Amino acid sequence: MIWFTVATLLPVALLALAGLAGGLWCLLALLYLTAFTYLMDRIVQGAVARRGADGEFPVGEPLAITLGLAHICLIFIAIFAIGGNSGLGAGERIACFIAFGLFFGQVSNANAHELIHKQARWPRRLGKLVYISLLFGHHASAHPRVHHVWVASDMDPNSPRPRESFYHFWPRAWIGSFLKGLAAENALRRRRPKPLSDHPYVAYVGGGLMMLWLMTTLFGLTGLVAYLCLCTYATMQLLVSDYVQHYGLRRTRGADGRLEPVGPQHSWNAPQFYSSALMLNAPRHSDHHMHPLRTYPSLALDHATMPILPRSLPLMGALALWPRMWRRVMDPRVASLNLNRS
Repeated sequence: MIWFTVATLLPVALLALAGLAGGLWCLLALLYLTAFTYLMDRIVQGAVARRGADGEFPVGEPLAITLGLAHICLIFIAIFAIGGNSGLGAGERIACFIAFGLFFGQVSNANAHELIHKQARWPRRLGKLVYISLLFGHHASAHPRVHHVWVASDMDPNSPRPRESFYHFWPRAWIGSFLKGLAAENALRRRRPKPLSDHPYVAYVGGGLMMLWLMTTLFGLTGLVAYLCLCTYATMQLLVSDYVQHYGLRRTRGADGRLEPVGPQHSWNAPQFYSSALMLNAPRHSDHHMHPLRTYPSLALDHATMPILPRSLPLMGALALWPRMWRRVMDPRVASLNLNRS
């Protein structure tokens, strides 16, 4: 419990101080989300990866709700600091942009992902609100209704195609997930008609427009530009996570034409301790796809059956931005996995 709580709530405090006070807090927030997390991954291994009866580092739903509510506050603090009349210098604003963007892209996204998988209505709505605030509300529909159904196949826009670069994948996944999520929601409503006002895409688009209006009203044109850039940066990190975690892995079709069931071999995983705690075990991706309703503290990692990334998920996400080096590192691993399966 302590590691999930410390890893995720400490940057909340650092970012709030950075956005409101500036100065050294901007640097500390940035260093925490980069160098400190990397060092903790390198230093703390093995012994802390223990499991209790209720999962590794057990923690309940209150942390996810706390992080969701904190995100709503932080996004306004972020735009005030970066694009508002905060009095911060250029270096402080750049440090805040990177630090807030990393938090929204890695922690807020992972937490919203956890919330939209909850069965209770209120946590799901909070998760949707987090995605809406990042102008990515449709992910709350596309993720469970498209990605989980068609993962590791060409039917899923969030599964990269063989040898596809991230820069080709990024716009295709964003647009494809919007359209396929909309189609899935429309199909559901044809079976169970509901009023148009109840359509989730009304909330996704309307909520996004409301956020644009709010940021412009509160912080002016520079605030709007900062908000658009920050949302782009944050959602890029979500999509690069999808890219990394499913690169080169495909489900085969049987003689009947049906895709094989989702198994441990269809997602890449990362075992690093601290970055996993920071991202609420999102790097334990195979177990999540096999058991979508399993809470993040209980997600398991099996080195014998699950493909393992050579470095932590944040580092591999950064490597994916360099396509030639990414293919040099990952394509031999993909070929080896496919050879072992054949």
